Amino acid sequence: MHSDHQDKGALDEAASVFVGVRRQLFGIAYRMLGSAVEAEDVVQEAWLRWQSTDRTVVADPPAYLATVVTRLAINVARSARVRRETYIGPWLPEPVDTSADPQLGAERGEALELAVLHLLEKLTPTERAAYVLREAFDYPYEQIAAIVETGLANARQLVSRARRRLAAERREPVDAGEHRRLFEVFLSAARTGDLAALEELLADDAVSYSDGGGVRGASRIAVSGGARVARYLAAFTPRFWPGAGIEWTEANGRPAVLVSHEGRATALLSLDVSAQGIDRIMWVMNPVKLDGYVRSLPGSRGAS
Repeated sequence: MHSDHQDKGALDEAASVFVGVRRQLFGIAYRMLGSAVEAEDVVQEAWLRWQSTDRTVVADPPAYLATVVTRLAINVARSARVRRETYIGPWLPEPVDTSADPQLGAERGEALELAVLHLLEKLTPTERAAYVLREAFDYPYEQIAAIVETGLANARQLVSRARRRLAAERREPVDAGEHRRLFEVFLSAARTGDLAALEELLADDAVSYSDGGGVRGASRIAVSGGARVARYLAAFTPRFWPGAGIEWTEANGRPAVLVSHEGRATALLSLDVSAQGIDRIMWVMNPVKLDGYVRSLPGSRGAS
């Protein structure tokens, strides 16, 4: 009887340690996978492992759990790459609501915007892990090296290679106020099909991505080039915007617009904006990703 009581005490303690770092564990896994659903699975698996671990020999539980989650996420990322090759149309990360936790469990809000997560897909899972642990969670290189099972010099190399890749593919984003202002102007131009205004707003090399996962009405290829994207958006206006409900929200630390038709979410619109104008337009239209996002909103509404 006594040992049952002890076991319960030990499990309560294990649970309380886990709950204390759960948000951070989710933050690591989500940034590595770009999927809230996959990240939740990884965190759940880490909890099962934590319960069956000999915790008396674990000197630093948060570090131990971060290692477990990172390694699990690396494995999931490897198999996800294969699955994404068969995905219909462009794949975009699954948006998350960050209004309650702007950093999503991290020291800094880095590696969280949809555009960045989208670009991180081009890295190897190990590069991505090293980058996330360093940029968002400020882990020392020694710890990153231990987690991803490499030498110290290589851990630094992984992070700098990831930084270079991102810098080569993405311009410096504008500040939050300017982002919101340009987003409002863009939304009005997109809804009215104002071709001249759209051309004015878009960077010359702008790209529009629609992630529908095969859903009707989502473009199956990315549309690139400012002028082409502007024409595409203007052609899209009469089919998409009449009767659409619009709600400003936040996704991945940036303003976003949730578009609904007849009370059901049909798209989450997010922009990546630099001094050159709007660089990326991201339409998340896959119902699975949208429903997950809507359910996560405070006072969750419209998730039928």
